[in-house]
Amino acid sequence: MKSIRIIRKVDELGRIVIPIDLRRILDIKVKDPIKIFVDEDKIILRKYTSEKGCALTGEVTKENKTLAGGKLVLSSEGAELLVKEIESHFAIRV
Repeated sequence: MKSIRIIRKVDELGRIVIPIDLRRILDIKVKDPIKIFVDEDKIILRKYTSEKGCALTGEVTKENKTLAGGKLVLSSEGAELLVKEIESHFAIRV
Protein backbone atom coordinates (compact mmCIF):
# COMPACT_ATOMS: atom_id res chain seq x y z
CA MET A 1 0.00 0.00 0.00
CA LYS A 2 1.31 3.41 -0.94
CA SER A 3 1.91 5.78 1.96
CA ILE A 4 0.21 9.15 1.52
CA ARG A 5 0.79 11.98 4.00
CA ILE A 6 -1.57 14.91 4.21
CA ILE A 7 -1.91 17.35 7.09
CA ARG A 8 -5.39 18.61 7.98
CA LYS A 9 -6.52 20.75 10.90
CA VAL A 10 -9.42 19.78 13.13
CA ASP A 11 -12.14 22.45 13.10
CA GLU A 12 -13.99 23.78 16.15
CA LEU A 13 -16.57 20.97 15.89
CA GLY A 14 -13.89 18.26 15.79
CA ARG A 15 -14.20 17.59 12.06
CA ILE A 16 -11.56 17.00 9.43
CA VAL A 17 -11.97 16.87 5.66
CA ILE A 18 -10.90 13.75 3.78
CA PRO A 19 -9.25 15.06 0.59
CA ILE A 20 -10.94 14.25 -2.72
CA ASP A 21 -7.91 12.32 -3.98
CA LEU A 22 -8.12 9.92 -1.02
CA ARG A 23 -11.89 9.59 -1.39
CA ARG A 24 -11.43 8.67 -5.05
CA ILE A 25 -8.72 6.11 -4.27
CA LEU A 26 -10.90 4.48 -1.61
CA ASP A 27 -14.19 4.95 -3.55
CA ILE A 28 -15.75 6.95 -0.71
CA LYS A 29 -18.81 8.89 -1.84
CA VAL A 30 -20.97 11.50 -0.12
CA LYS A 31 -22.93 9.92 2.77
CA ASP A 32 -20.93 6.65 2.70
CA PRO A 33 -20.52 5.28 6.24
CA ILE A 34 -16.99 5.27 7.66
CA LYS A 35 -15.77 2.97 10.45
CA ILE A 36 -13.44 4.60 12.98
CA PHE A 37 -10.91 2.50 14.90
CA VAL A 38 -8.35 3.42 17.52
CA ASP A 39 -5.12 1.41 17.58
CA GLU A 40 -2.87 2.62 20.38
CA ASP A 41 -2.00 6.17 19.21
CA LYS A 42 -3.54 5.87 15.71
CA ILE A 43 -7.00 6.74 14.42
CA ILE A 44 -7.93 4.47 11.51
CA LEU A 45 -10.72 5.36 9.10
CA ARG A 46 -12.15 2.64 6.87
CA LYS A 47 -15.06 2.68 4.45
CA TYR A 48 -17.80 0.63 6.10
CA THR A 49 -19.25 -2.26 4.15
CA SER A 50 -21.83 -4.60 5.56
CA GLU A 51 -20.50 -8.11 5.96
CA LYS A 52 -23.47 -9.34 3.94
CA GLY A 53 -23.49 -6.46 1.45
CA CYS A 54 -22.77 -7.19 -2.20
CA ALA A 55 -19.25 -6.09 -3.09
CA LEU A 56 -20.47 -4.59 -6.39
CA THR A 57 -23.96 -3.24 -5.72
CA GLY A 58 -23.93 -2.77 -1.94
CA GLU A 59 -27.26 -4.58 -1.79
CA VAL A 60 -27.89 -6.42 1.50
CA THR A 61 -30.27 -9.38 1.23
CA LYS A 62 -30.58 -12.87 2.64
CA GLU A 63 -30.12 -14.20 -0.90
CA ASN A 64 -26.55 -12.81 -1.20
CA LYS A 65 -23.90 -15.51 -1.55
CA THR A 66 -20.51 -15.58 0.15
CA LEU A 67 -17.80 -16.84 -2.20
CA ALA A 68 -14.02 -17.27 -2.41
CA GLY A 69 -13.65 -18.53 1.13
CA GLY A 70 -15.63 -15.64 2.63
CA LYS A 71 -13.69 -12.93 0.77
CA LEU A 72 -16.48 -11.97 -1.65
CA VAL A 73 -20.21 -11.38 -1.17
CA LEU A 74 -22.41 -11.03 -4.27
CA SER A 75 -26.07 -10.44 -4.97
CA SER A 76 -27.63 -11.93 -8.11
CA GLU A 77 -27.25 -8.58 -9.87
CA GLY A 78 -23.65 -8.24 -8.70
CA ALA A 79 -22.86 -11.77 -9.92
CA GLU A 80 -24.27 -10.93 -13.37
CA LEU A 81 -22.16 -7.75 -13.54
CA LEU A 82 -19.06 -9.66 -12.52
CA VAL A 83 -19.63 -12.44 -15.06
CA LYS A 84 -20.04 -9.85 -17.86
CA GLU A 85 -16.85 -8.08 -16.82
CA ILE A 86 -14.90 -11.34 -16.60
CA GLU A 87 -16.17 -12.34 -20.04
CA SER A 88 -15.10 -9.02 -21.54
CA HIS A 89 -11.64 -9.05 -19.94
CA PHE A 90 -10.78 -12.68 -20.62
CA ALA A 91 -12.73 -13.24 -23.87
CA ILE A 92 -14.41 -16.35 -22.44
CA ARG A 93 -18.02 -17.39 -22.07
CA VAL A 94 -19.13 -18.65 -18.69
